[in-house]
Amino acid sequence: MKKKIIWVVDDDAIYQTIINRLIIKSDAFSAHSSFINGKEAMNMLKTMLEDIESLPDIILLDINMPVMDGWEFMEEIKMIKSKISKHIIIYIVSSSIALEDKNKSKNFTDIVGYISKPVSVADLVSIIQSNND
Repeated sequence: MKKKIIWVVDDDAIYQTIINRLIIKSDAFSAHSSFINGKEAMNMLKTMLEDIESLPDIILLDINMPVMDGWEFMEEIKMIKSKISKHIIIYIVSSSIALEDKNKSKNFTDIVGYISKPVSVADLVSIIQSNND
């Protein structure tokens, strides 16, 4: 099984520390990067558009962040999608239990799932197993 590249986009420093440890513990990813808001991640994505090897396979995206939130990030993805040379799987990962958020996530074809925090190693393994090509 080819290991995937995963990005975590979340402004919570404690969550970032925990999820990065879980990613390492899962041993399912070849690389991982963290971003504190959607704008930071989007800027990196735009610089890597042609570098298919460095683009993420999976993005774990928080909804509520400063600068650019998860929904704004998704709107921007729609605008550059035709320039992205790799299919990127996006999961919303949020502490929000609001039904509106879960329903809104269904409006974006690139969002394949909604995971409630806290994320576990089992969640990461499940993501890999359901998106292994």
